[in-house]
This record gives sequence, structure tokens and C-alpha cells, in this order.
Amino acid sequence: MTETLIDTAPAQPAADAASARTTADDLARLTAPTDFLDHEHPTVQAFVDKALKGIDRDAAGPVELAVALYYAVRDGIHYEVYGADLSPQGLRASSIITGGKGFCLHKSVLYAACCRAVGIPARLHYSDVRNHLASDRLRSYIGGDVFFHGLATVYLEGRWLQVTPVFNKLLCRLYGMTPLEFDGRSDSLYHPFDAQGRQSMEFLTDHGDFDDVPYDFVMDNMRRKHPKFLAEGGTGTVSGGSLADEATA
Repeated sequence: MTETLIDTAPAQPAADAASARTTADDLARLTAPTDFLDHEHPTVQAFVDKALKGIDRDAAGPVELAVALYYAVRDGIHYEVYGADLSPQGLRASSIITGGKGFCLHKSVLYAACCRAVGIPARLHYSDVRNHLASDRLRSYIGGDVFFHGLATVYLEGRWLQVTPVFNKLLCRLYGMTPLEFDGRSDSLYHPFDAQGRQSMEFLTDHGDFDDVPYDFVMDNMRRKHPKFLAEGGTGTVSGGSLADEATA
């Protein structure tokens, strides 16, 4: 079997969306497939077709498509931090669908790829966040409650929106969180409070937007900030756990 080689050189961070003018060339570039956002792959195409079943793509606007894809990724890919593949191949959109699970780094990649598949410009965005609802076991691996976090940014109705199709509905229920929604017209960024009014997440350091997965940058952050979270070899996370099980332990 032929091995697929992926360029792991760092992608270039995009300019601040709030201050930089987005040109027609930018929009064309940000709908193109990449090594990681491989939306021309049949597996990604099939996922998009299933997510948009019943929607007339010719009549639907980008907002309707972006919202439908959001829920397909949020609830169709299981959120799991343990045993996650962080190899270049494992962070490709097509591989994430095949595996059926992943955490923020994976699900943001898949959502960006799906948006590009229907002509919606999309990027990857990275931040450091404080997560107050992590389990004790997960905190022991992470080294505290500050996590390196991935999400997506999408261009809709002339604006860049930050979108987090990460925590699926079942996991939110287990952790007492209200699922994060997306209406296609405002940011879907984070859970500021859980269902009981307790603070659950806050954003700390913003690392900006990237046109493709900046693989070396992502893995450098994971190795420096969360060394105990990585499995031997450094291209996956520790196995033998379940975030859902830990919610009820």
C-alpha cells in the first residue's frame, strides 16, 4: 500500500480577521482542499452529503449549510480525548470521519474541511483555555486546567465567525453543560457557564488563524504544555480511558 505523505511544515497564521480586509483571492484560497482539509476525498464528500440530506444546496444559503454541518460534526463525531490519533494522517479530515471520534483538534479540522467542501471559506484557530469541568484524571494528564484548544473560523455574510463544533450533546449532558449552539450569524465560541451557572471555560492566550493545520506548531504546543497526555512516541494521546465514563465516576 502506498503511504500518503503529508507536508507538516507550519502553515502561516492569517492576519487578524477583525482588522484585515478579506479579498476575493483570500476567499478562493480558503475554499481549496489541503493536505489536512482534504474535502475532495470521497469519505468527506459522503459525510457532507449525509449531513445535508434533504437540503436543496442550490437554494440554501451558506448560513443554512454551515449550521447543518456544525451539528453533523458536533454530534456525529464522538468527543473523546483518550486514544486520539495525533499523527499527520490522524489529523486529516477523511481519517477523522473513518475513526469516528476525536477532540477539539480533530473536530475543528473536520468542520473546516466540510465548510470548504460547500464553498464556505474556513480556517483553523488555536487558543489556550482554562477548562473548569475536566475530570481529575484528565487534569492529571494535562498538568492542570489550562488546555491547548482548537476551533474553526468561517466566513459568512461578510464576517469571520469563531465556531466550536466540539462537545457533543451526550457528553454535555453527562457533564451538566448546556450544548453549545450555532446560528450561523454569531460566534459559537465557548461554554461560559454550565447548566448550574458555574463557570466552565475561559479563553486565555489567542494563537490566531491558520489556513491549514500548522502541524509542527500544534504538536510543539502539545509536547511542551501536556507531555504526560501524549502516548509513547508522541503522535497520540494516552489510552485506557473514557471521558464519558469519568463524568459518572
